[in-house]
Amino acid sequence: MTEQPGKSAATPSVRLEAWSEEDSGLLRALNAPELMEHLGGPETEEQLERRHRRYVDLSADTSGKGRMFRVVLVPDERVAGSIGFWATTWNGEPVYETGWAVLPGFQGRGVATLATRAVAEQAQAAGLHRHLHAFPSVGNAASNAVCRKAGFDLLGEQDFEYPPGRPMRCNDWRLDLGATEDR
Repeated sequence: MTEQPGKSAATPSVRLEAWSEEDSGLLRALNAPELMEHLGGPETEEQLERRHRRYVDLSADTSGKGRMFRVVLVPDERVAGSIGFWATTWNGEPVYETGWAVLPGFQGRGVATLATRAVAEQAQAAGLHRHLHAFPSVGNAASNAVCRKAGFDLLGEQDFEYPPGRPMRCNDWRLDLGATEDR
């Protein structure tokens, strides 16, 4: 578990908890059209089942290749969303990638920024890669603001394909995890 203190009473603290079998309902709630607008729209039930299985498997992995988490508000213990990091290759370099989603009732309160800072700590502790990237759509102002507030550097716009077969224009944000070398 990782906790991040909030800045004021209006900004909650968050705790990251490993994704589990019990989180399939959260994944369904995060599949709402307004939350999937920049990601190609809601997924089918079959796609959700596959995603949930990947999340459970990733959270069980102890090799440092990544983790998925539910985001829990502290002290009220309410689940506010999901976040994770996973190993990938970007421009020929092994890196971590991150992505998040926050339920509508918790948006605009700094939850995603706190969770992103906390997941960066998790990625740094895993220690496989020096950089953590995020690739929000150029049109997703909220997610781009999260990257900026969490300390990522904007490297520029990129063509990206997500989900597979759906081209999109995204921003490439990178956070230096301070590793001395990639392992």
